[in-house]
Amino acid sequence: MDDAGKPLLALWQFSGKSDGMMAGMALSPFVFDVTRENFAQLVLGNSERGLVLVHFWSPKAGPCLVLMPRLVRLASEYGGKFLMVMANTDELGRLAREWNVTSVPTVKFFRGGKVVHTVHGAESDAAFRAAIAPYLARESDRAHADSVQLFRQGQAEEAYALLARAALEDPDNARLPVELAKLMMLNGEHQRAHDFLRTLPASSRNHLETEHLLVHLTLMLAAHDAPDEAALRDCIRERPDDLDARLKLAAQRLIDDDYGPALDELIEIARRDRRFCDDIGRRAAVTVLAMPGISPELASGYRSLLADALRQAG
Repeated sequence: MDDAGKPLLALWQFSGKSDGMMAGMALSPFVFDVTRENFAQLVLGNSERGLVLVHFWSPKAGPCLVLMPRLVRLASEYGGKFLMVMANTDELGRLAREWNVTSVPTVKFFRGGKVVHTVHGAESDAAFRAAIAPYLARESDRAHADSVQLFRQGQAEEAYALLARAALEDPDNARLPVELAKLMMLNGEHQRAHDFLRTLPASSRNHLETEHLLVHLTLMLAAHDAPDEAALRDCIRERPDDLDARLKLAAQRLIDDDYGPALDELIEIARRDRRFCDDIGRRAAVTVLAMPGISPELASGYRSLLADALRQAG
């Protein structure tokens, strides 16, 4: 059997424990408890090699106790194609806040060291299967490894063509367009990567990682060759409806990890014109609010401001 068909445990070396979650529960060998000490290795490290689901739960919340055995069964059903991790928020409240968990149950999907999808509440098994599918290893993923090899050999166009063909042959593999855009970015072709992602069908662009990368590229391009901050603020003061200046200012603030002022501008863009740059104000604000570096308190406040702005915009 090739690597794409092997269970994750045949490819990964997990560390963790799978005992003590719920007395009497028959646990899958693919389910582990997480601690603050092993989170980096168990979740982030393993997510570099495959999909990791983290169920943030509390023994005091009934829906969590209903969802947990279902997730254990799903992990067993998939036979190690993803890793299921349980995080008790009663014990790991600070960790939960760091990952913007404000209610339980919440299940976050980790891939490549970051959150790529979030499920709030006890969704159906069918909903979880549909959410998991885009992140599992597929035969067409082999094209990514081959394209990276070509890219490292200086054959960028050949690498692009290989990934493009694979994406056409397997349109359900949402990772391939993302990896193609990332190769373009590595080659300094940010505008080309942006334009490529913009040409994808809506079903592909709506994939969370694709959307975040497209927003990231839009902001990078907005910041490129933009006037300095003082000039942008003068422009906005004179012409409050200059949304391009507001976007450039937000992009500059994000480069400095100055989230609050950046979100102020993005939310104002969303309030003034949802049509501007494909609703970039709302889309970029949502992307920024999902970043792990933003504090839960700041994120909570700005989510409320964004919701108010969207109501005003209609």
